[in-house]
Amino acid sequence: MQTQSSFKTTETGTLFLVPTPIGNLDDMTYRAIDTLKSVALIAAEDTRNTQKLLNHFEIETKQISFHEHNTQQRIETLIEKLEAGDDIAQVSDAGMPSISDPGHELVKACIEAGISVVPLPGANAGITALIASGITPQPFTFYGFLPRKGKELTEAVTTLAQKPEALIFYEAPHRLKKTLQALLSTFGVDRKVTLGRELTKKFEEFIRGDLEEVLAWATETELRGEFVMIVAGNPAPDATVSAVATESLSLPEQVEAQIQQGASPNVAIKTVAKANGLKKQVVYNAYHELTE
Repeated sequence: MQTQSSFKTTETGTLFLVPTPIGNLDDMTYRAIDTLKSVALIAAEDTRNTQKLLNHFEIETKQISFHEHNTQQRIETLIEKLEAGDDIAQVSDAGMPSISDPGHELVKACIEAGISVVPLPGANAGITALIASGITPQPFTFYGFLPRKGKELTEAVTTLAQKPEALIFYEAPHRLKKTLQALLSTFGVDRKVTLGRELTKKFEEFIRGDLEEVLAWATETELRGEFVMIVAGNPAPDATVSAVATESLSLPEQVEAQIQQGASPNVAIKTVAKANGLKKQVVYNAYHELTE
């Protein structure tokens, strides 16, 4: 067990977790600016990107790079500086550190070393999109980026399809259609979804509808900018999944549809069995044309 008094004077420095704007620079808080000016060093995900922010607010604090490719080697350096009494601010390119960005490992290292970790409140794309989505905001699950590989993606959305709470995802424009298709295939055509695009920027846009409608929009639209996806929870978690189990498709056809979305045969059979309320062996036999 450990108790931290965030603002009690100590011999060591403090790690400040400082959020940065997700698009609109006016969302930078006074406290965030003052903190970046007062610390001895800023650990930045991309120093070139952060320098633009520092220039805008006339912040002259020195930076050091801290990203997913140099995390381990940098942590030792940063801990040494903190133990020597230097205050350090950690920032990501946009939004909150550690949320789909580097930072968690450094926080853990500081806690283990008895160094105070002080978070500042600020911009977060997921919560910003959630409150404007029109989808019931509480409770919710923040997931971030879904897996890239077909098998892992199918397994993830199959599990998430049963959750009754709102779901928050991040997605890149070049992957949006594939992700929407995977959700549609597993969640069903009627599940409500809201896309938030270019949040807080000049071309901010919200696209609201069911998964089938939003997938059609994505198919017909030139996709640009990062997306936040808010998906409504499952109102009946134990119900079968209508997009998988349909009267128009046989069990083998349903399995093939899942495989075409990137699932392995084994995962596809499991998904179809669950959607139809059948034992996995029944679907396996039907797909492989085996008799009992």
